[in-house]
Amino acid sequence: MDKVGRYEFMAEPFHCDFSQRLFMGHLGNHMLNAADFHSTDRGFGMKYLLTIQRSWVLSRLAIEMEEMPPMYTKFSVETWVESAMRYFTSRNFAVVGDDGKTYGYGRSIWAMIDTESRQPTDIYAIDNGAIEQWIDKDKPCPIDKGGRVKMGDEAELVRTIETYYNDVDINGHINSVKYIEHVLDLWPLDWYREHQIRRFEIAYVAEAHQGDRLSFYLEKSGDTEYCIRIVKTSPDISEPVEVCRSKVLFR
Repeated sequence: MDKVGRYEFMAEPFHCDFSQRLFMGHLGNHMLNAADFHSTDRGFGMKYLLTIQRSWVLSRLAIEMEEMPPMYTKFSVETWVESAMRYFTSRNFAVVGDDGKTYGYGRSIWAMIDTESRQPTDIYAIDNGAIEQWIDKDKPCPIDKGGRVKMGDEAELVRTIETYYNDVDINGHINSVKYIEHVLDLWPLDWYREHQIRRFEIAYVAEAHQGDRLSFYLEKSGDTEYCIRIVKTSPDISEPVEVCRSKVLFR
């Protein structure tokens, strides 16, 4: 097998928004599925890891798009491992149409955790560090890696939501992509009639679970750039806990 995996998808009608283009959340799902297909084919995917009480969890994700694939468009998500360390690995993505057109790119950071202790575990302990043979440092991913989303105390509380069954993924915590959808719901439909998402970043800090309440704090950081902090509260914790930060750049 090649170091780079290529997986075919389609912008299905009910995965598209009012502009007849793929939702960012569904593109995020396709990227995460491509990551799992790639790692499973090469022996370090979720199918195997769950048998030894291990799992991948997403730590950071950045997606930068020239445009979103239109409805019914067939496209592929290419993915490859750019680097690996003991506790984290970086994985990149390219979204490419059947005609060779590149719609955009993604960068992600993943950690491997013990599913019982929920603590990071040694990636190189899996199959004697077999992930090393799949690293491709030469394939370009020409978007910024991103950094820490900086926010001040002036961020405004704009929404608080409850979490339910459909928010929870196979790891038992709130689904990574659900955060993306909840963040992008902070702007009304009329905003999206005039603006497109150029870049979306999210960094996960702590886990949230079904029953937690999520509060969203918004701060404008540029003409069309916004930063968001998400904080959880529940009867089980005495103080609010930050679970992730996000940055959205519109065009």
